[in-house]
Amino acid sequence: MSVEDRRRRDRANRHDLIIAAARDLAEAEGWEAVTTRRLAELVEYSQPVLYSHFDGKDAIVRAVAIEGFADLAVRLRQAKSAVDEPGLALRAVCSAYLTFAAERPALYQAMFVLPINVKFASEDTPSPLMAAFGELVGALKPFDGHPDLRAEVTWAALHGLAVLRLGGRIPPEGQEARIDLLISQIVNDRGG
Repeated sequence: MSVEDRRRRDRANRHDLIIAAARDLAEAEGWEAVTTRRLAELVEYSQPVLYSHFDGKDAIVRAVAIEGFADLAVRLRQAKSAVDEPGLALRAVCSAYLTFAAERPALYQAMFVLPINVKFASEDTPSPLMAAFGELVGALKPFDGHPDLRAEVTWAALHGLAVLRLGGRIPPEGQEARIDLLISQIVNDRGG
């Protein structure tokens, strides 16, 4: 391995280490606890090394969020492919989305609540965001020949349920009934 290749590998490893440390710290203590000083201590690099990878905390949160969308896309894809019947696949995707939000509240917050300066639904949308949305679109295709709008509304409904649950506004009990109601509306409303 050349010296240059080793440097690139080491830089990529540091980059990943910083993102993982930020994600873990946020899950343990909240995003307020994530500072460049604290991250530098956790990853055992100086703050200037951190700044050589990221412009600051906002850039780190953005990187965490984009990585989170990649994780969400995988979860949704696995849920969708685990069942053959379209209604059950859609239900599995909705359930996987809400479970993801409940299991990783700080990550979900970075993805959907904190300002991350990422464009959704544009040419500049990062591919992990498009992949996650694409999984939802794919689950809705059997119910709509042009599922993008239906996917946006479904995503909005799921996001509302996730945020209300994370904020303690609705109890975790009843999630299955909420998903069933949402799916019945999606499946039975074939208007456009």
